[in-house]
Amino acid sequence: MNPYLAPATTFKNRGGWMHGIEANVWNEWYPVAVVEDVPRNSRQQTRLLGVDIEFSRDDGGAFSARRLDDGTPCHAVTRFHACWVSLGNPADSFFAIGEFDEADRRILGLGSVQIHASGLRVVENFLDMAHFPYVHGGILGEVPHTDVRPYRVVIDRDNDELLAEDCTFYQPMAGAAATGGIDAHYVYRVVRPFASILYKTSVADAGRRDVICLFVQPVSEDTCVGHFLIACVDEDHTDSELRLFQQTIVGQDLMILTNHLPRTLPLAANFEVPTRADAMSAAYRRWLRDKKIRYGTYRVD
Repeated sequence: MNPYLAPATTFKNRGGWMHGIEANVWNEWYPVAVVEDVPRNSRQQTRLLGVDIEFSRDDGGAFSARRLDDGTPCHAVTRFHACWVSLGNPADSFFAIGEFDEADRRILGLGSVQIHASGLRVVENFLDMAHFPYVHGGILGEVPHTDVRPYRVVIDRDNDELLAEDCTFYQPMAGAAATGGIDAHYVYRVVRPFASILYKTSVADAGRRDVICLFVQPVSEDTCVGHFLIACVDEDHTDSELRLFQQTIVGQDLMILTNHLPRTLPLAANFEVPTRADAMSAAYRRWLRDKKIRYGTYRVD
């Protein structure tokens, strides 16, 4: 059993509207595990949006889930090497990640980590380049290379997604295969309030980009599990080596995330003043405001 999954206790309320969760959050798809962490014919328990659920995979690998309070089946599906659940009435379609269909890519879970912070805070941290030299020194950044170069923020209205394009940052060790520093090129893509994807220069093949996914399971408004996955071009490193590199990064972020107050994400424009380096963070908060997201945000009402 995945040690990061929250223990279950009975939650009595039914339906998102009964505990104040807006429909566009309640009806969304959320990850609850990475595929390799759910052995066939095993049962595990976790919590999603304050509701305790049980999930499993059968002999054929089919994934299913149910609420523990009354046994009601949940919508459940496997996508992008992760197991997803919706407590409400989700859309039939998912966002697309074409790289997961490329035959020569390594696809694996990099770890699932319980974080005492809002899932929205965790996504925002994932989008932030300014902290690289200070939190991930010697790996994703280093002093004096501290400037965040200008980049473009784009709203894809057709797919209701947010992108940061033309991002470049000097990194001493951009990936597990790195042998020296490079200017790493990034594209950030926010596909759902609790899901973001990073396209990053592949150290093994400079003409392609590795794909790192952060899929967040909101356990409660101020606690979540971050599920990290990768679709990369790397024939030389073991699964353990790839996981160790990413888990080192996440471990460094945890100290910041768990000590950041408030634990939920403020959306008020005057609460935390952004700088030019925070263009994607500011756009993410506006995007959430426009979608009228309240769950996981800092509110005084």
